[in-house]
Amino acid sequence: MAEVKLFRGWSSPFSLRVVWALKIKDVQYDTIIEDLSNKSPLLLQYNPVHKKIPVLVHNGKAVAESFVILEYIEETWKHNPFLSEDPHERAAARFWAKFGDEKVLPSIWDAFISEGKEQEEGIVKANENLKYLEEQLKGKRFFGGDHIGFADIALGWLTEYVDVLEEVTSMKLIIEDELPLLSEWRKIFADAPVIKENWPPRDKHITKFQALREASLLKKVPT
Repeated sequence: MAEVKLFRGWSSPFSLRVVWALKIKDVQYDTIIEDLSNKSPLLLQYNPVHKKIPVLVHNGKAVAESFVILEYIEETWKHNPFLSEDPHERAAARFWAKFGDEKVLPSIWDAFISEGKEQEEGIVKANENLKYLEEQLKGKRFFGGDHIGFADIALGWLTEYVDVLEEVTSMKLIIEDELPLLSEWRKIFADAPVIKENWPPRDKHITKFQALREASLLKKVPT
């Protein structure tokens, strides 16, 4: 039987992608929760280049970086596929997954760690990016079509994590009247059993992101 281990953080959205993918594929694995302020020797051994989580170890061989791990899982365990057989659809899924990390996530984070006019401008920029995702959901239940796919897994942090950020700051990012398709997708995705059963504790999330926001705002205060 294959030995599968996942080195992850308890709240990392990048780690959570891998958890979801493994659950969708019904792959049994062991979890090693890493303290990133005191990284284990094994994590440094398995990911000596970036020294980050997540890292998947399959029969002693390590795979790092969340999107690379998702591709590896898809290619290794063929059942319950989350990438289409159509080359264009596969390419589109990869594109929007990358767009989420390179454009959507940074713009939302910039708004989260800002105040006043700067935050308002950040929200406008974030919503411009979110509207691109809204367009991709026209006529579809998920980004992957009728089932959770690669892009859904990659963008899944937009459900619980955005709720937490909104609660900490009282800002509104995904408004149902403005982004109805994305709002509906968030509800459907978050309610899927494989997703719902694997969220980190919300109270711990709130505490963590409150601290992160306070620390970020302090850095911006002139001395």
